[in-house]
Amino acid sequence: MCGRLPPSSVNTTEMSNTLHFTRCRSLARPFQISVQFRTAFSSRPRANVSAIRQKSSSAKAAAETVKQTENALKKGPAPSKAEQESLPWGQYLTIRKNKRRWETIVTIPTTILGFTGGIMYFGSQEMDPTKPIFNIDPMVVYAVATLGCAGLGYLVGPVIGSYCWRLSHRRTMSLIEARDRQFHRHIVKNRADPTAQSATNPVPDYYGEKIGSISEYRQWLRDQAKYKKKAFLPED
Repeated sequence: MCGRLPPSSVNTTEMSNTLHFTRCRSLARPFQISVQFRTAFSSRPRANVSAIRQKSSSAKAAAETVKQTENALKKGPAPSKAEQESLPWGQYLTIRKNKRRWETIVTIPTTILGFTGGIMYFGSQEMDPTKPIFNIDPMVVYAVATLGCAGLGYLVGPVIGSYCWRLSHRRTMSLIEARDRQFHRHIVKNRADPTAQSATNPVPDYYGEKIGSISEYRQWLRDQAKYKKKAFLPED
């Protein structure tokens, strides 16, 4: 028996449906709003983000450039390529002084060896006073020859010492030789004329062999100036 529902029940059903739809609609509204916000934010062009990143990177690069410029101004001008490939004068003069020490140290044993060798050789020779050598007593000849052996050792010593020193400085020999040429030009340009020297007034360190530092070089320049003044200017 299918009869129609009374009007009151129909109205109640319609009202409940209406309330349910309104409630669902009100619950769905915040979700719709959030979706709209997300869509709005996500729809921003990515170009703005890349532009911001480019601006930040350019700002960092500019800051680094300014910092490098400040450091360069503090340090002064950068050395040229020629200056980087050459020895500082102070270091070169120290090396030159050490070279002289090497030569002196090696000269001592070579002189002793030469003198000892001369004594051992000529001392073992038979001497006959009745048979002079070059019309000279053999004792005198052998003594002079022994001293000659010592002198030969004295002359050979610096050569051996210089050779040993060059072996220990093979990596920087090109730089040292370039400074040697420059130093020789400075010495020739600033040293006094030796024609005016005498036994009582010799030229002080004519070849600049005693120069081992910048202060010694300045002292050498002052000594040369004093010599020139004393030799060429009339005394009051």
